[in-house]
Amino acid sequence: MSIAVCPGSFDPVTYGHLDIIQRGAKVFDKVIVAVLINRNKTNPVFTVEERLALLREATKDIPNVEVDTFNGLLIEYMHTRGAKAIIKGLRAVSDFEYEMQMASINRLIDNKIETFFMMTNNQYSFLSSSIVKEIGKYGADVSSLVPPNVERALRAKREEEPR
Repeated sequence: MSIAVCPGSFDPVTYGHLDIIQRGAKVFDKVIVAVLINRNKTNPVFTVEERLALLREATKDIPNVEVDTFNGLLIEYMHTRGAKAIIKGLRAVSDFEYEMQMASINRLIDNKIETFFMMTNNQYSFLSSSIVKEIGKYGADVSSLVPPNVERALRAKREEEPR
């Protein structure tokens, strides 16, 4: 069975992420969407548990996708899951530079694990979780950027904030 991991912070998951996940699920027998517990990221909008729940809901109709979380080195996590491939989405050249660096260090750690880069669908080439968070906090319509469950969760977070 070919198992791939699609890692990220997914704060929040966007249609761009889902595009990469769906396309990866057509190539690999199993895709594990792995939410990184990143202590360096300050002020996340959603907790790790909330992100897991949002991802599970957004991917529930893709039978060979599993949602999980990990802490530490991606390569170590992949060893525990028997995964041999990493799936990364690329929007622009700037993404490639960073992701190539990460792929190179991962290959240095374990040269049996391959990284597969997927170009994002053109309609999502501008999309990032950061943009969604920024415009979402001001109440802008994000329905074309995120799944309905994420849109509702963003609205609920905005309503929780003190005015």
